Amino acid sequence: MIRTVTTLFLLAAFAMACSKNALSGKSQFTLFKESEMQTMATEQYQQFLSSNKVVPTSSGNKDVDMVRRVGQRITKAVETYYAGKGMSDQLKGFKWEYNLVDSKEVNAWCMPGGKIVVYTGLLPVSQNEAALAVVLGHEVSHALLQHGNQRMSQQLGTQVVGAGLQVAVANKPAETQNAYLSAFGVGSQVGLLLPFSRKQESEADEYGLYFAAMAGYNPEEAINLWKRMERLSNGQKPPEFLSTHPSEGKRIERLQKIMPRALEYYKPIK
Repeated sequence: MIRTVTTLFLLAAFAMACSKNALSGKSQFTLFKESEMQTMATEQYQQFLSSNKVVPTSSGNKDVDMVRRVGQRITKAVETYYAGKGMSDQLKGFKWEYNLVDSKEVNAWCMPGGKIVVYTGLLPVSQNEAALAVVLGHEVSHALLQHGNQRMSQQLGTQVVGAGLQVAVANKPAETQNAYLSAFGVGSQVGLLLPFSRKQESEADEYGLYFAAMAGYNPEEAINLWKRMERLSNGQKPPEFLSTHPSEGKRIERLQKIMPRALEYYKPIK
């Protein structure tokens, strides 16, 4: 009886956690308030900046200026788009911040609330502002699509289901319990969590491409960017079904399909 009541309670809680994302219009599973995510992100962001080599804005560094310039244009494109759709309230709590961090890592990321970091190691690969805009559009889209919230919620949900499975096999021999739990762990990781992450990456690719175009950057540069990324990886990647990201080839293929729509948004910077 207790197990049944608990299961029904969890199902009801999960049902209440389903909502619709303003940008994509798709249903999403979020257990946390976005304001809570933004508060946590702000704290973590400041901790990260204080413990890493941030290139100061006062240094007159042209790369810092470029990151800030591209970031501001992406932000303006997002805010203009949301205003045009009557969704400006969805950006409440966003306090955009773009910082360049001295690191050889070829990466960039965005936390909930618009807290963005670009690593210097990315710039030799991006090579130009349009490619950087594609990257920043992608990272900003992760925040707008609330992917951080979805991932945390999914992980929590997975843990809860795992705990329920542990109760269900409590009377089985230890070997059987371990086999069940091990299978559940592998199944959830390969069958659910990683594909879900790849789906998020593809979604961020799409909206990031649109926002880069809206900001006045040629979205076609995304193809060249991912070709450079492909050469950089030199084939040293795990099979795609075990990766959190789509392969560069799959990425390019999808970007080519949505490029006509992206070009409709494109108005070159004058």
